[in-house]
Amino acid sequence: MKQGKLFVVSGPSGTGKGTVCGRILDDRENTIYSVSMTTREPREGEEDGKEYFFTDKEKFLKMIDDGELLEHAQVYGQHYGTPKAFVADMLKNGKNVILELDVQGAMSVRKEDPDAVLIFILPPSVAELERRISGRGTESPESKARRLSEAINEISCADKYDYIVINDDLDKAVEEVKAIMTAEQLKVTESSAGVIEKYKEES
Repeated sequence: MKQGKLFVVSGPSGTGKGTVCGRILDDRENTIYSVSMTTREPREGEEDGKEYFFTDKEKFLKMIDDGELLEHAQVYGQHYGTPKAFVADMLKNGKNVILELDVQGAMSVRKEDPDAVLIFILPPSVAELERRISGRGTESPESKARRLSEAINEISCADKYDYIVINDDLDKAVEEVKAIMTAEQLKVTESSAGVIEKYKEES
């Protein structure tokens, strides 16, 4: 069985990265979202191992110390992270795994797994990004300004990624990410050596 690939998708709020990832998951049976681990309590209807792996703070901190997480972050007092073992098992079983992370999380994954493929989703322009953020209509001007500043800071890190996809057309962006995934799986790697040797022997 061919090894799966780990793909990390990032981009500022308002670029549509979640929608792009959702469309890809609908279209590709061998691709899954990674299940994160969290110390927060399950919400109604959430199942352990489906939405999240739920754990306590003590165990989570021990996993950090033991190097068992690809990346982790603290949000509003709760811890979130990606278990290495889960991702490794999915990849070994031939599944492509998508992680939707911020820049800091993506860089942590790159450090832990240099073979991970990093994709950054960009808006068509800063003006369009500002329009999308403002279009939500649920935030104060101060909050919108902060979100835009954070987005611009994230965009400045896009050159650290392997690929950049501009989401000016959703269908086109989805197809471009799918093309990246296909090309990455067709790359010649150490696991391809056996196949190549077989053809050499037959020639």
